[in-house]
Amino acid sequence: MKAISYLQFDGRAEEALAFYENALQATNVKMVRFGAFGQDPNAPLTEEEQNMIMESRIEFLGNIMMISDVPPFMQAGIGEITKGNTVLISIIDGDPEMNKRFFEGLSEGGTVIMPISSTPWSASFGMLVDKFGVMWKFNGEASKFLDSFVS
Repeated sequence: MKAISYLQFDGRAEEALAFYENALQATNVKMVRFGAFGQDPNAPLTEEEQNMIMESRIEFLGNIMMISDVPPFMQAGIGEITKGNTVLISIIDGDPEMNKRFFEGLSEGGTVIMPISSTPWSASFGMLVDKFGVMWKFNGEASKFLDSFVS
């Protein structure tokens, strides 16, 4: 069993997918649109909804992130998609040079909260909010830091 990051968007999943593919130097990208399954005559989708991303997956450095759109018919049940700060993706135990490359890619069009730099707890730490409102934290020595406090 694994836990992964899964991001949902309101019609911008394809744009986000391309952004993350580039910023994270993804090695494998897969995508399926809602329209791939044909129309259900009892619940027809608009052309815009058919072109939305139903499911996608990117792989980078052995990690997986999934991305999809939530069309209006689904938002009626789960609620509106809004940018927020309740979810953060943390990249841990990464090489400082790789962290710097990913950080620079993800910060394009976003807001840097704390520039990636050396801190007393990590040789490579930084935080940002990307252009889609997703918060990212880089901590190159997260496991080592926790292990030094908790046995």
